[in-house]
Amino acid sequence: MGAWELLLVALVMLIGLCGVLLPGVPGSWLVWAAVLWWTLTDPHGLAWGIFLGASAVLLTAQAVRWQLPARRLRSYGADRRMVAAAGAGALLGFVLLPVVGAVPGFLLGGYLFERLRLGSHAAAAAATRTALRHGGSRILVELFACLLIMGAWLGAVIAA
Repeated sequence: MGAWELLLVALVMLIGLCGVLLPGVPGSWLVWAAVLWWTLTDPHGLAWGIFLGASAVLLTAQAVRWQLPARRLRSYGADRRMVAAAGAGALLGFVLLPVVGAVPGFLLGGYLFERLRLGSHAAAAAATRTALRHGGSRILVELFACLLIMGAWLGAVIAA
């Protein structure tokens, strides 16, 4: 697989990652489809292993998501900018502290946005907890699964 094709796969994955943060966009399935595309274009043992692992992680994340409360962030005062800040924090945390940094990065990104918006620590902490209870945890689970898949894909591309 050439460099341009790998960049296109990475672009589809990034679009999927952004799609996780938007309601109604099948972001995690775009990430999965990008891994499938890469696997079918460059079929070797590691690629199939990444694809099977990505499928298992995605199905597990979907099962966990269905057990969590529905996404009703807007009715509780959270807006798209807060979700975008939390997503950017998760991505930054995942890069700075691989794998485990996504969860604290998500929480910190959401908290910092609310702190700037509301002004006080207590109000920002309460708003962050409320957002997590009313759908933010669903976003976190799906985003973490997509980051795991992207990290495994990137590791396999670098290794190959």
